[in-house]
Amino acid sequence: MLLNEKEAKVITDKILSLVKADDASVSVNSEKFSHLRFANNNFLTSGQRVGRGAGVTVWIGGKRGSSSTNDLDDVSLKAMVEQAEKLARLAPVDREYLPTLGRQVYKPVNGYVEATANLSLNDRAKIIGDILAECEKSKIIGAGFHASRAQAGASATKNGNFEFARETNVSLSMTARTPDGASSGYFLRSHFDISKLDTKRVARESIRKALEGRSPRVIEPGVYTVILEPQAVADLLGNLGFTFNARNADEGRSVYSASGGKTRLGEKIFDERISIISDPWHPELPGEQSAQGGIPAEKIYLVKNGVLENLIYNRFWAKQKEKQPTPGPVNSIIETGSATSSVEEMTKSTKRGILISRFWYIRSTDPRTASLTGLTRDGVWLIENGEIQYPLKNFRFNQSITQMLAPGNVEMIGVSERVGGSESGGGNSSLLPALKLKAFNFTSQSEAV
Repeated sequence: MLLNEKEAKVITDKILSLVKADDASVSVNSEKFSHLRFANNNFLTSGQRVGRGAGVTVWIGGKRGSSSTNDLDDVSLKAMVEQAEKLARLAPVDREYLPTLGRQVYKPVNGYVEATANLSLNDRAKIIGDILAECEKSKIIGAGFHASRAQAGASATKNGNFEFARETNVSLSMTARTPDGASSGYFLRSHFDISKLDTKRVARESIRKALEGRSPRVIEPGVYTVILEPQAVADLLGNLGFTFNARNADEGRSVYSASGGKTRLGEKIFDERISIISDPWHPELPGEQSAQGGIPAEKIYLVKNGVLENLIYNRFWAKQKEKQPTPGPVNSIIETGSATSSVEEMTKSTKRGILISRFWYIRSTDPRTASLTGLTRDGVWLIENGEIQYPLKNFRFNQSITQMLAPGNVEMIGVSERVGGSESGGGNSSLLPALKLKAFNFTSQSEAV
């Protein structure tokens, strides 16, 4: 069972009562996770996991030690604290230690839904059964993963702070393939409210992409105009809101660094129609009520109308630079104040370009230019004269994110929707739009389906 606030407070108080160290931060957590996996048009596995745990970090003479346990009985909690204090005595001085926070005031977010935490297994089985029936009807082989997670926990400090929070998430990812394995479609969506997860759309879109991706052709890699569906944008930009690290910028290790130890704050780096926001209380994407270091979260603009508005200062680096710590980010939202366009409208406006459904195996190549590499996957099509002509074989790309979103390269922007990066399986979602970009760099072909 998930912890309630009263139970969590009792446990954190108990752990702190055992601490003899100069300072301490403690946490307690509980989780309920369940899944249904399907493959080859059949149910494959179904399971549920519940668990509780606790952790403690202590400082003795400025030296830090940490320990954790998944047993919450008195003996285990005492052993955990003693282990942390033993490690602290052996550790070097923590040069970035700051006293833990005193009492803070948090504005609660609304990211927990009871129906998600306690979803009906019968309803889940029926939903997936209907999807598998649709796969059979379409002569498609379906595989996927339906998962729900509920979490509740608390953190507390020796200096008097206490925070309790809980959240839920449910997701469905699905891959559809033609029987010959030559064409594949993928779709993923998640939500904190199970009633708002459109599982029929997930199935419909993945099947459609597989059917429309048959008999792909080869074209040469190069620089092309592209239309990125929201999933492709999420794969590239889902963590963009968490890349605005002030220390990296100050130390010359970031695309937001400037010469002479300065940063690019106040500079117009992105298209003027793009704003990047963290908003803990967005109704479609509730974030956490506390930001990094336990600071109460606030709505914050990282980029406003294309201009770099804020960088993220944690408590230590803020003190070094004599600034205030940044209360964010806790989620990632791209919004535009201009007119928006659908993917269909973007397609009709394109003389020649490529429609991308999804990216995969994405890795950073140079943080100083915000460059990424990866592969297209599960749906690529050539567009000519405003119409989709035929599917394409996959590509590898190398692309700078800031160049991709730079003034003059963003041609059209869609309505932002909740979508998670495919490599996270829907665990971390953002609010992101489809994008039409003037130039995107494909470096080679790929045999991946």
